[in-house]
Amino acid sequence: MNLDLRFYWAIFLRRLPVMLLFILVCAGLGVVTAIKLPDTYTASARLLVEAPEIPERMVASTAQTDAIEQLDIVQQRLMTRANLIDIANRFSVFDSIREMEPDEVVSRMRQYTSIRRNAGRNEATTLTIEFEASNPQIAADVVNEYVTLVLEASTSSRTERVGRTLQFFQQEVQRLGEDLDRQSAAITAFKSRNADALPEDQSYRLGRQTLLQERLGRIERDISAAESQKRELTQIFETTGRVRPNSGQTFRTREEEQLIIAQGELQNLLSTYSESNPRVLRVQDRIKRLESVVAAQKASRLSTDGEEASSPQELLFNATIAEIDTRLEALRAEEAATRTELDALQEAIARSSVNGIELAALERDYENLQARYNAAINNLNQAQMSERIETTSQGQRITVIENANVPRVPTGPDRPRIAIMGLAVGLALAGGYFLMLEALNRTVRRPAELTAQFNITPIATIPYMESRGHRLARQGGLVLALLIVLAGVPSGLWYIDTYYQPLELIVQKALDRAGLG
Repeated sequence: MNLDLRFYWAIFLRRLPVMLLFILVCAGLGVVTAIKLPDTYTASARLLVEAPEIPERMVASTAQTDAIEQLDIVQQRLMTRANLIDIANRFSVFDSIREMEPDEVVSRMRQYTSIRRNAGRNEATTLTIEFEASNPQIAADVVNEYVTLVLEASTSSRTERVGRTLQFFQQEVQRLGEDLDRQSAAITAFKSRNADALPEDQSYRLGRQTLLQERLGRIERDISAAESQKRELTQIFETTGRVRPNSGQTFRTREEEQLIIAQGELQNLLSTYSESNPRVLRVQDRIKRLESVVAAQKASRLSTDGEEASSPQELLFNATIAEIDTRLEALRAEEAATRTELDALQEAIARSSVNGIELAALERDYENLQARYNAAINNLNQAQMSERIETTSQGQRITVIENANVPRVPTGPDRPRIAIMGLAVGLALAGGYFLMLEALNRTVRRPAELTAQFNITPIATIPYMESRGHRLARQGGLVLALLIVLAGVPSGLWYIDTYYQPLELIVQKALDRAGLG
């Protein structure tokens, strides 16, 4: 489709007054707003995240936080609803703050606050805080309050973190210490209950068992030999009437033989030592005891009338049998004691294996607790050192490198930008008005449109012939509309600004809602 420039130019000229009205209204509103908007001032402060003064390879702080992460935490704590409302009320940031809703106060405080971080590889991490206000003193006060809250939040965050870590390890050390005491008491009680079957004495018990088994074997052999000797003596005495066959020598008891031996030993000692020698005195005492025993034995062999009651062979037999019985009784008692001890040893040996497993489990738990306790002690020492570092501000911290000063030169608003935006809005409205009318107008205005709509070719077209009066009326209307625009628009803006609401507030609200404030 061919574009008829002359036709559209004529339409443009016909609609120009209304389009100029849009342009002039918006441009005028933008210019007036740019002129009447109050000056705004921006105060800023810079903070620096410093590395720990004490190298981490020497003492590592338990508050391990990356610089970027620390700044994020501080920023989130700073921009809380309570902080923003408190700062806005304390410094009366907004003129009508008493009439504003809390949500609006928070929204505008966040809107006028700017926080920028600067961090990079091999670069210092800095934080820049800015605030924009209509009063330079308020802007500086708000930024300085922000800085104070940032420093307090950073310090409290790190000290609270190391404090909680220190408290945790103190409780952990106390808990593990109590567990160690209980485990040690359990081991001691277990050893006390099983003192006779502990695994560390197993080698002694095995050796003792071997010794007792050998002793038991020897005792059984001795018992068997004594019983055999008793049977033989009884058989010989019953057959021959003698204790030993062909035995005609004089009967002597064992005590008499011991007395003869002791007397011979005394003679030998007296040939070497004096009578006051301790060895001589001991032998003399033994001789006296043996003499009294022999005398008692001789007295028991005599009857009441002074004659011997039995023959010497019978006396020898009875004495020998009595001696064998005494020896058998002693051997059997020793056998019973040995068997009792051997049974107890076998039971202890059997229990020792089970006790060894239980004791090993108890000691293993104790060693695990001891290892955890030692690790907790090391961590507690590190936490105490870290807490000391943080309380003395020698760890990673945020410092102020540039405080907020009261600005002397306004930083806003951007008046040329606002005026240009008003003009751009007017042009956009004028263009939209022109395009909208073209899109809605379906009447036939040109021969080409007649051909396109009805598929016919006109022979000739007769244009509309405007009369002189009509042309003058139209031109007068254009002039009147132009005068109304030139005079009415400023008057209307003045009336709104004076009797309704200042234009800067209206525009400011519109810019705020559009996100351009």
